[in-house]
Amino acid sequence: MSAVDTGAEVERVAALDLTGLRELWQQRYGVPPALRSAEILRRLLAWRLQAEALGGIDRATRRLLARKRVAEAEGLHLGIGARLTRIWNGREVVVIVENDGFRCDGRLFTSLSAAATAIAGSRWNGPRFFGLRERT
Repeated sequence: MSAVDTGAEVERVAALDLTGLRELWQQRYGVPPALRSAEILRRLLAWRLQAEALGGIDRATRRLLARKRVAEAEGLHLGIGARLTRIWNGREVVVIVENDGFRCDGRLFTSLSAAATAIAGSRWNGPRFFGLRERT
């Protein structure tokens, strides 16, 4: 398949609904992934088509992706002892960065998001909760 053909095929994929995407996947690759999101399936399908035509990920990149690494919790880069504060529901909340995670109200959390969720009582992205990320 040429780059022009691939481009046309990807454009065709962009116009399909979820049923159409599943049918095309079935024709080309067999049983489609059990996804309910047309957008995610569209991206997967477009990537597969382009990878077939252009070769996909090279060996060095595959090796790098396959390496197992422990991800560092976001916020640890601030340094041990760093204090993150926020006013939440009228009270000042303080989280302190420690070696093993984030301490708040005497409890140690493995991630900043876990601490933010405990504080707010609903799921929160920790770095966003404490203003470490810009709002998009």
